[in-house]
Amino acid sequence: MPFFKTTDACRLYYETQGLDSDRPVVVFLNGTMQSTVNWKAHVAALRDQFQVLTYDARGQGQSDLGKQKLSLEGHAADLGALLDHLEIKKANLVGLSHGAKVALAYAAHAPERVNGLVLCCVTATLTHRSRLFVRSWLETLKEAGLEAMIWASLPVVFGEEFLKAKERILNGLVKATARRNSKQALTAFLEAIISYPPLSQITGAISIPSLVISASEDPMITEEGARELAKICGGRHKQVPGIGHSIPSEAPELFNKTVLEFLSKT
Repeated sequence: MPFFKTTDACRLYYETQGLDSDRPVVVFLNGTMQSTVNWKAHVAALRDQFQVLTYDARGQGQSDLGKQKLSLEGHAADLGALLDHLEIKKANLVGLSHGAKVALAYAAHAPERVNGLVLCCVTATLTHRSRLFVRSWLETLKEAGLEAMIWASLPVVFGEEFLKAKERILNGLVKATARRNSKQALTAFLEAIISYPPLSQITGAISIPSLVISASEDPMITEEGARELAKICGGRHKQVPGIGHSIPSEAPELFNKTVLEFLSKT
C-alpha cells in the first residue's frame, strides 16, 4: 500500500488513478470520519477524464495521527507536501466538509497550484448550533465511545430520505465507520476542528474558479452561509434539495455530474 512520510515522520495513506497520463488532476479530500473508501464511486466516475488522487489526512483511515497538534494549516501543508512528492504541479481540489476546509486553506496559501475548487457542505461562518454539534460529538466520544458518537452524528450528517432508505444497514454503516477510525485520532481531530477560524478569514483574495455546494436538509450549513462563501471566493453556489450534509454519499450521481460539468469549464 502506498504511504507518504512527512518531514515529521507521519505516514499518510494515498491512492492514485492514472497519474502516468497527461490528463488534469483531481484530488478528493475526506470529510470528518471518512477515508479514501468513501470516494471509490466518484473516482470511478472521473478516472477516464482525470488523473485522480485520494488520501487520508492525519488521524483518518489508514494514515498516522502523528505527534504534531492537528490544525487546518497543518493539513493544508500535508496536502502540499503530498502533491510535491507525487510531482503534481497543479490540481483541482474537491472537498467535503472538513476536506473542503483543507482545500480552501491550501488554495489560499498556494493559489498558483489550484485549477479549480469544489467546496461541498461548508460555510463562510459556522452557526452556533453547528459548533455545538461538533462539541456534542466530542463529548459523546469521550464519555460513551466511538460507536455511540457515530450513532449520534447520523441524524446530523444524513438527510431523511437517505436514513429511511438505509435504515436496515445503519448498524453495519456505524460499525464500518468505527473500524476506519480510532477514539484517540478522532478526539484529536474534533478538538482541532473546534478551534478552526471561520473560512471567511482565510480565503484572502483568491481568484480560482470555485463552486460551493450546499444541501437543503443540512442542519450544519445554511444556504446563506454557503452563498456568502461562494461570493467571497468569486465563485458559484448550488443548493441541492432533499439532501443532508453528506451530498456525495446521498446523491452520488448528481454530485458526479455537477463536479464534471464544473471542472469541464475550468
